[in-house]
Amino acid sequence: MLTFNRPARSITSPRLRQTLAQLTVGLCGALLIAGSALASPKVMKKVPPEFPAAATKKNIKSGSVKARMNIGPDGKVIDVQILEAEPPKVFDRAVTEALMEWRFEGNGEKQTHEVKLVFSSED
Repeated sequence: MLTFNRPARSITSPRLRQTLAQLTVGLCGALLIAGSALASPKVMKKVPPEFPAAATKKNIKSGSVKARMNIGPDGKVIDVQILEAEPPKVFDRAVTEALMEWRFEGNGEKQTHEVKLVFSSED
């Protein structure tokens, strides 16, 4: 537990006030930049994956895949990495093929974006 015995002093020096104001503005600007760097890229085109025939033959009715897309400066998907899949390897190809067709708003820089796609057979 922290205890402070002295009351806080008011800031009376104009130079100290100016310095604190500049630090506050600088900190707010840094937080805005950091926040925008974490923003998800805007999806311009989504292509849904097809339910694999092999899954139907194996009587697999549902599953999910978590994937990471590396996106080029122009918004095109460069490659797809499968991070998690349940059941393993059943939906990976369908997800990769579909995500390679997705397009994002290009911002002139490489980006990454993660998605989780859920499969469910309507049978």
